[in-house]
Amino acid sequence: MIDKNYVPPKFTKEMKSNYKILIPNMAPLHFSLLQSILQDEGYNVEVLQDDGPGIAQEGLKYVHNDTCYPALLVIGQFITALKSGRYDLDHTALLITQTGGGCRASNYIHLLRKALYKAGMGQVPVASLNFSGLEKDSGFSLTLPLLHKVLAAVLYGDMLMCLRNQTAPYVVQPGAADALTKTWIDRLNGQFHQGQGVSRKQRKDNFEAIAADFAALELNRVPRVKVGVVGEIYVKYSPLGNNHLEEFLASEGCEVNLPGLLGFVQYCVANTSETVRLYGGSPIEAWAADAILKYLDGAEQQFGDAIRRHGLRAPTPFLEMKKLAAGIISYGNKMGEGWLLTAEMAELITTGFENIVCTQPFGCLPNHISGKGMINKLRAIYPQANITPIDYDPSATRVNQENRIKLMLAVARERLDNREQAPAAHSFTQPPHADIHA
Repeated sequence: MIDKNYVPPKFTKEMKSNYKILIPNMAPLHFSLLQSILQDEGYNVEVLQDDGPGIAQEGLKYVHNDTCYPALLVIGQFITALKSGRYDLDHTALLITQTGGGCRASNYIHLLRKALYKAGMGQVPVASLNFSGLEKDSGFSLTLPLLHKVLAAVLYGDMLMCLRNQTAPYVVQPGAADALTKTWIDRLNGQFHQGQGVSRKQRKDNFEAIAADFAALELNRVPRVKVGVVGEIYVKYSPLGNNHLEEFLASEGCEVNLPGLLGFVQYCVANTSETVRLYGGSPIEAWAADAILKYLDGAEQQFGDAIRRHGLRAPTPFLEMKKLAAGIISYGNKMGEGWLLTAEMAELITTGFENIVCTQPFGCLPNHISGKGMINKLRAIYPQANITPIDYDPSATRVNQENRIKLMLAVARERLDNREQAPAAHSFTQPPHADIHA
């Protein structure tokens, strides 16, 4: 039991200069850039790398197993790090996001504070990163210049993730795409440290250079199974959350496609105006949300155009992808990933990634509805869809998860083989006098 007189410590502005701030790792590429940006803002931050099955078991000591799986992992990763002896607990703080919507993620911060108290670390403050007015007295502030830098990190992270994933399976020199990605991460972090790489022009120049470098990689475009990954945002991106799903799919010889993090940002902004249109509210809020969405769309188009100019595959713009959800799921379905999850699956199917792994924490009601619940409807519209939902929770074994994915891949490989054999069969039936060089 928590002492009724216990008051969790707040992260104050004074702590900025002498506290180490720990951040749970969700999207490794993006967060490696965000870490540099926050460091340049004067925050002594560290993105945690603690991994392994022990993280979930540590989380289960302090969080009920009916609670959302990402909460178990995030809290387990924090507690594991604090117990490691690497940090001075009297000068360490934790940073966690709050969505502010109907998702249980809004309660993570309260679960975390309770866990810290139970673990005997009640002196460790927790800072909230949110856009919805929660934890108003937090000493961690989101200024417009900082938001501008965060947007740059999200854009660069999405672009690098997109280009790495579509080139890594085909490079003639193994590891070349990963090495190039790391080179650009280091280069961008260097620019951030010098106050560069954030303005629209600087982003455009970097987008062109990044696309040119990946287009210059020597590739061998052999036929491969194309697999899209969607789901709850933490489990979709986090290697800890999805048992290193990307690495597993790569080991199976697949080309992987993960929708970008910017899409979720745009989804959150779009929902503000959708709420006003569907349920009423301030037209000014709707106008402001639409203006922000237009700005984000311009930034997205900027790096997409650079990718296309160099002959590589660019993500479908958010506003086009949003249309794919129409008639399948209501835009009023906006808890968790909501209609975005359905739209992402439709976008993947229509762009050649009809094989999809839908990752979801067991018991995550919004994602079971907009993910697993939409599979039959998507199959009715897109008969080629080959979707398998995978639940992630402490009791789900990695072997069972990977075996289910292998069944999906077996169907995908059979279809790929049939497509490869079809042209050969067609050429065999050509008349003897056909011009084979035509």
